[in-house]
Amino acid sequence: MARVPFVDLSFQHEPLQAQIEQLWRDCIAQGQFILGPHLAAFEQAFAAASGVAYGIGVASGTDALALGMRAAGIQSGDEVLVPANTFIATLIGVLRTGATPVLVDCDPDTALIDLEAAVQKMTPRTKAIAPVHLYGQLVAPQALKDFAQSHNLLIIEDAAQAHLAHRDGAIAGSIGTVAAYSFYPSKNLGAMGDGGMVLTDDPEIASKIRAYRNYGAREKYIHQEWGTNSRLDNLQAAVLGLKLPHLPAWNAARHQRAEEYTTALASLPGICPLVNHSGPGHSYHLYVIRVQPPLEREKLQAALTAAGIQTGIHYPIPCHLQPAYGFLGYQPGDFPVTEQLAAAILSLPMFPGLTAAQVETVVAAIRDSVPIASHCSSH
Repeated sequence: MARVPFVDLSFQHEPLQAQIEQLWRDCIAQGQFILGPHLAAFEQAFAAASGVAYGIGVASGTDALALGMRAAGIQSGDEVLVPANTFIATLIGVLRTGATPVLVDCDPDTALIDLEAAVQKMTPRTKAIAPVHLYGQLVAPQALKDFAQSHNLLIIEDAAQAHLAHRDGAIAGSIGTVAAYSFYPSKNLGAMGDGGMVLTDDPEIASKIRAYRNYGAREKYIHQEWGTNSRLDNLQAAVLGLKLPHLPAWNAARHQRAEEYTTALASLPGICPLVNHSGPGHSYHLYVIRVQPPLEREKLQAALTAAGIQTGIHYPIPCHLQPAYGFLGYQPGDFPVTEQLAAAILSLPMFPGLTAAQVETVVAAIRDSVPIASHCSSH
């Protein structure tokens, strides 16, 4: 095993293993696997923790985006503003409604969508904005609400990396018409497989998504709507419900280690952590630095690998340069900040259970790779 793994889930799972096994034995004994009581309980609990009225469990974060957007009224012919700097699932969610994702460049210091740049992308067909609370930091809630209100847009939150993150008094998932979450195993709140959820305060939207996820049926065998099969398993919901009370402490542990990283890396030339404008509300799904000259990202990553330290890049190829999405018509150079970030960012180990000693090991290995001179620059 690596000296410092990128993610280690054992800190979460080992103390809970006996309870998880008992919950699953109960599910097996009851024979309730689909749309069971653990799912209903978890839907209520996660929605309440996020300050939202309704939660609807679905099979993945991608389905949460697609079904949430559709239920909010996004359809063919519409355009949805999406950050260029995101995981491809955000685009897929838009495309599955028949709408067109319109990409927007990001802020160089936070990597979040640039709302000023978004203004330039507006057309008469723009129906919504899909902010991504990337790496665990919310897009500024009031600025986002003001932007949406001034342009008469829906807000569709992609909160897949921001479970219980908060900023300026707003919790992720409570800002928009709908919000989409992923429970992929390595997320801040992760299942033991795939899973997702849509949050909303609108009872009709919630009702639609419950139908969409279950073949379009609000009653068994009566299919009022076109639907699909996308349900969060009762077994996974049982695990997530067990983990949920621990999530605030796990997020706080991530934040503590992030603060240690930031303090220790501040004096190192060429190493520039992304900026936290959320204080303790940043949930640090990922801890991301920019590697700038005279350092080279690939050489630094190789040196860390050689030292037994696992790292990642989120994300190495921007959405507009992915081969499958060339039909959207974007070219290299269209989103310069996103492209610069893609060439410079590096994600360091981050998980609850990461120790201060492990952070120091990572920092020491970076320090050993840093030559003299250079300082942070946003551009």
